[in-house]
Amino acid sequence: MELENIPQLRASDSDRDSVAEILGEALSEGRLTPEEHAERLDRLYAAKTYAELEPLTGDLPKPRVSLTKESAALPPPVHGSDTIHCLFSAADRKGRWLVDPVTTVNCFFGGVELDFRTAVLTQREVVVDVSCAFGGIDITVPPGVRVENTISAVFGGVDTPENEILDPQAPVIRLTGYVLFGGVTVKRKLTREQRREQRAARKASRRSC
Repeated sequence: MELENIPQLRASDSDRDSVAEILGEALSEGRLTPEEHAERLDRLYAAKTYAELEPLTGDLPKPRVSLTKESAALPPPVHGSDTIHCLFSAADRKGRWLVDPVTTVNCFFGGVELDFRTAVLTQREVVVDVSCAFGGIDITVPPGVRVENTISAVFGGVDTPENEILDPQAPVIRLTGYVLFGGVTVKRKLTREQRREQRAARKASRRSC
């Protein structure tokens, strides 16, 4: 059943999460500017019906929101605990996970990996609050997302990439907390699928010249 035939039905949180994922991918691929992405996020979280969700992805090369859940192209994001504990072990969050407003990471004598490239943010700015001693935390973010670091490091360090996005409305991952005899490393890169799409687009562009 297509969206256009039932425009006044109420949208669910899962529907909004799916649209947020599509918008995030479009931002990382350069299909949306940070300003357009921020404006659509505002409209997304204010939307109540399918008629309000449909225009947000109508011009993007992704499946539109459908009421037929079984045929949806993207599964709903996984919502785990907002606290990650790592003691003499390893932990990770990757894939389509739902990022809470604040994610707490306690890492002692271990390692944690956080991959935000296909994650779904619950709001435009989220916080990762770190407590790390004798351990390491690796964070991967997509292009178009600002990383703001206020972590205090003692006999340790925090390595973050230069922010290429100056727009104050761009999505933000804010790092807080402390590192003691450890380190936090942030890298910005595309997923393997996005890199393949980028190479294919470059090849197509060269052929058309």
